[in-house]
Amino acid sequence: MTEKYHIDSDIQDLIEESDTGNRHPKQWYAAFLLLSLPVIWSLFQLWIGSPLPAHFGVGFLNDTETRAIHLGFALLLTFLAFPARHNSPHDRIPLLDWVLGLAAAFCACYIFIFYTSLSTRPGAPIAQDIWVSVAGLVLLLEATRRTLGPALVCVALFFLAYVFFGDSQFVPDVIRWKGASIERAMSHMWLSTEGVFGIALGVSSGFVFLFVLFGALLNQAGAGNYFIQIAFSLLGHLRGGPAKAAVLSSAMTGLISGSSIANVVTTGTFTIPLMKRVGFSSEKAGAIEASSSINGVLMPPVMGAVAFLMVEYVGIPYIEVIKHAFVPAAISYIALLYIVHLEALKADMQGLPRTGPVYSLKMKMLRMGIITSSMIVLAGLLFFLISAIKTITGPVSVALILLVILTGYIGLLYISAQQPDLEMDDPNSEIIELPLFANIYKTGLYYLIPLIALIWFLMVERNSPGLSAFWASVIMGFVLLTQKPLKAFFRRGNMVSALGEGFIDLRDGLSSGARNMIGIGVATATAGIIVGTVTLTGIGQVMADLVQIVSGGVLLFMLMFVALISIVLGMGLPTTANYIVVSSLMAGVVVELGAQHGFIVPLIAVHMFVFYFGIMADVTPPVGLASFAAAAISRGDPLKTGVQAFFYSMRTALLPFLFIFNTDLLLIDVTWYQGIFVFIIALIAMLVFAASTQGFWFTKSKWYETVLMLVAAFTLFLPGFWLDMVKPPYELKAPSDIYHYISEQPSDGNIRLVAEGEALDGRFKRSTVILPLGEQGADAKERLAKNVGLELLPQDDGSMLVDYVEYGSVAEHSALDYDWKITGILEETDRFPKELFFIPALLLLGLIAKLQLMRRKREKLAETAPAA
Repeated sequence: MTEKYHIDSDIQDLIEESDTGNRHPKQWYAAFLLLSLPVIWSLFQLWIGSPLPAHFGVGFLNDTETRAIHLGFALLLTFLAFPARHNSPHDRIPLLDWVLGLAAAFCACYIFIFYTSLSTRPGAPIAQDIWVSVAGLVLLLEATRRTLGPALVCVALFFLAYVFFGDSQFVPDVIRWKGASIERAMSHMWLSTEGVFGIALGVSSGFVFLFVLFGALLNQAGAGNYFIQIAFSLLGHLRGGPAKAAVLSSAMTGLISGSSIANVVTTGTFTIPLMKRVGFSSEKAGAIEASSSINGVLMPPVMGAVAFLMVEYVGIPYIEVIKHAFVPAAISYIALLYIVHLEALKADMQGLPRTGPVYSLKMKMLRMGIITSSMIVLAGLLFFLISAIKTITGPVSVALILLVILTGYIGLLYISAQQPDLEMDDPNSEIIELPLFANIYKTGLYYLIPLIALIWFLMVERNSPGLSAFWASVIMGFVLLTQKPLKAFFRRGNMVSALGEGFIDLRDGLSSGARNMIGIGVATATAGIIVGTVTLTGIGQVMADLVQIVSGGVLLFMLMFVALISIVLGMGLPTTANYIVVSSLMAGVVVELGAQHGFIVPLIAVHMFVFYFGIMADVTPPVGLASFAAAAISRGDPLKTGVQAFFYSMRTALLPFLFIFNTDLLLIDVTWYQGIFVFIIALIAMLVFAASTQGFWFTKSKWYETVLMLVAAFTLFLPGFWLDMVKPPYELKAPSDIYHYISEQPSDGNIRLVAEGEALDGRFKRSTVILPLGEQGADAKERLAKNVGLELLPQDDGSMLVDYVEYGSVAEHSALDYDWKITGILEETDRFPKELFFIPALLLLGLIAKLQLMRRKREKLAETAPAA
């Protein structure tokens, strides 16, 4: 074979161009700077993320100052590490790039250096401020072009043109505005936190960097290889085993990687040749890896940095974002595993040969049950042990807990040292031997300690994401420093040289973590230009009119329009930037237009919708970079690989539409046992949908079976669709009944009001709002005023006029305003549970399964008959 098990130059260039920069200077001082600067950046971010500055009162910086220095590092490293053009020098840093890098870093740090003087003249910039801001924007756009290509630059320039020339006669009336002066625009974009140095860059500097750094340190320690080997030991022997292992390993590496391209290269270099070995074509092997890798970005807790942006944009805790994201990501991954299984069945593929004992299905299930139960019991014991230590010991509990962690780490490392270090087999060798899970899992159990620590700080201690990632990164840095010396001690080796290797590993991990952040830092800063344009010009308000015209006011068409925008922009933008741009423009519009038509769309559902379709752009032809990376490894046709990957990812494209109309999938307002039920039903529906798109379930499907399976899957996903056709969910009541209605509602009840009036921008709006009523009171009117912040006056036409809206109240956040009219109350109708429609859907699936099983039996008999 001509393929070799390594990352060849083309693939290496692709990942470096998209993530870390592909300049490797030969001058010692330039090479030293490109190694030391990222390390310094990482150490700076660790210092800022730690509690030490606040504790000692030294080196404390506010958010604005931190963002400025963060962007300064990103811009300087961009001009040093990313050549201006493909034919620019890669082995040295030209003088011009030194000048541009230093100038860009100065412009970025300008608001840090002159923070005090700038605070004395807000909104009144001097000439120096203007020149620095203009130069900073130009250099930021050039840095964006180098790291991310021209697409985001073009989008940013389009929005900047709108800022200055929005009053032109060539601009359509529906989006025309008065325009801005250079002073006002630069003050807004560069000298405040409304533009470049806004929320997105704040999330990048405050949360994202530390999570990316944690992933880089974990990968530097060898966790990526460990996860891949675990996946192959568990699934490699099954039908199409390498493909299933690719899906599982991508899910695990997705926990520590925020880049779909890096995910493809990390796992695909090993999995793609093995998939081809067992019978997958080059295009299908590449498509499976690409589809798996984009799903890795969907997996909590990092989600390609978008999880932290959602915290700021949606205004909900990080834990809530993780909860909402879990079910769609999990069922999407399981469905991809099932698609791979169906492909293997259709082609009658086999797995890789395995060594060791072969267990029956019953014994496999028993072993899996024992392992799972043991992990749950150990997790419970750990939880109660730490809780008991904190309760009993009080002030010294932290030291005791650290002692417990250290003891567990040394014990697990001792177990690991008894096994040989993991080395990946060559997937192109004539015979590859699958590793035994019983041997593999022991070698990296200590990698779970920093992961468990991260989850503990996030879920149990409820620390901020930034502080949780800081502690996890510190633990991971300790692991990198000590794992090789301690293994050498247990193996009676040379501890001194092993300690030196540990320092080198830590240095490389700090460096790679920072270099992985260059593109994200630049992208979030440039996306701030778009966000700044929205806040400066108010274009977000008029987008509702434009979208309504294009969609005709139909929510489904509106969502398709948003999906198309997300995919088109995402073809040239990284996921994080794409999410910022589209959510800033469209999220509020979808919520507003949905409310105008009586449909309440939760804001988190819209943001998840935008995120999912931004991810789809990574596999969508003609630009899908993840598909291109996979095709480079598989030696397949990139366009065909992209088309196949998009086909495999149809389940990912379906999910956003489903959780918009059925928010149970996002676990919104469901109990834990309802959540389990939702997960099981949604998983069945997704597997059925996957089987229908493959045209194969137990055997090749007839066309009518495919149609019926799609109907059944639709019913399981959206049972309310059929129930709404039987009986509407709400009945419109007269607004004069509002106080009687409120008096009948329990303490956790709410009320749906249909309201209309003039918005602040002068447009007439009609909206449906949900108001939580809070605790019951002696009087309905008092309850509405106290808990909702709303006072009403009855009118002669039977409507109610909004007479008072309390500042900061529930009513104000629901966009109700003074002098608006309440034209109706939507009261829930008495209907039977929508879940009853699951029964005919499941019966239909049972019938189809029986027909297919009978047909498969006849087909097998027909195949064996001639031989007899």
